[in-house]
Amino acid sequence: MTQEFPETIKTTDQLEELLSRPTPGVIDALKQTPGDLILLGIAGKMGPTLAQMILRADAAAGTTRQVIGVSRFSDESSRQPLEDLGIETIKGDLLDADFIQCLPDVPNVIYMAGMKFGATGNESLTWAMNTYLPSLVCNKYQHSRITAFSTGNIYGLVPATGQGSVETDQPDPVGEYAMSCLGRERMFEHFSRTLKIPMTIIRLNYAVECRYGVLVDLALQVHQEQTIDISMGYVNVIWQGDANAMTLCSLPDAATPPAYLNVAGPQILKVREVCERFGELFGKPPQFTGTEAGDALLNNGQYGHERYGAPQVDVDQIIHWIADWIQNEGPLLGKPTHFESRSGKF
Repeated sequence: MTQEFPETIKTTDQLEELLSRPTPGVIDALKQTPGDLILLGIAGKMGPTLAQMILRADAAAGTTRQVIGVSRFSDESSRQPLEDLGIETIKGDLLDADFIQCLPDVPNVIYMAGMKFGATGNESLTWAMNTYLPSLVCNKYQHSRITAFSTGNIYGLVPATGQGSVETDQPDPVGEYAMSCLGRERMFEHFSRTLKIPMTIIRLNYAVECRYGVLVDLALQVHQEQTIDISMGYVNVIWQGDANAMTLCSLPDAATPPAYLNVAGPQILKVREVCERFGELFGKPPQFTGTEAGDALLNNGQYGHERYGAPQVDVDQIIHWIADWIQNEGPLLGKPTHFESRSGKF
């Protein structure tokens, strides 16, 4: 079934409808994974629309489950919209072992917690969030199915002339953030093996939508006529709605030891060419500094596309949506990705 997409996105409600629109594959996957579901770290960039996609898929299938979202909710305004959707929210510190043990028992867990930005200078907290917390979660939910978000950064820099890292490649992380993310994976793998917890680990590079992401970062630099460093000259992106769908489609494939899934777009993009396209749409030729290195953080999503279906929104469509959104002063999350960092420092 081919979905219809608008030429432009005018409102946040319209954007979130697109980001949470379930595919037939999502509806079928959720039918195969009955029972209540908890999202740990729901208040991040992907959590709200992922949760909404679950609710919409269940409604389409005529099934009922309780969806629970857990977060510190440091921005209290992010909580009420989730409650309005019918999601039960629980506020607390996930690093508190007693708090974790008091969470409700459910058969399905989506783990979205972690620390990236501000990792430099807060290395101990980064390691606690990214490697200690998984052990608390696994001990609490040792009788559940767990889908855990990770990052393609664990692979390290690979040649831009190739097709990007695949799931069977050996990790080679650069910097403490990526090292701690590999630590997160190793903790999940350990408990999956020892406690026989079925798991899927999602290695994501990079989800984008109109309010944040690599393409928004580049579009803003072009629109504001800033000079753009193209040393990190290549990148993967995937529309967040497609990333949500692929993640949920993978739920039935959880295994022990864990199944690994790259969630990434179908092509490697050249940063210079993306900026030039934004320049055409804005009428502002981009200015560059630096030279493209021969390697980058690149994730090959082909396995997931073959198993769960190719992304439905192509890059040219995303670029047009973002350019129009920025020109019309649509709201932004104000969370730059720092994808251009080659040192692994965030």
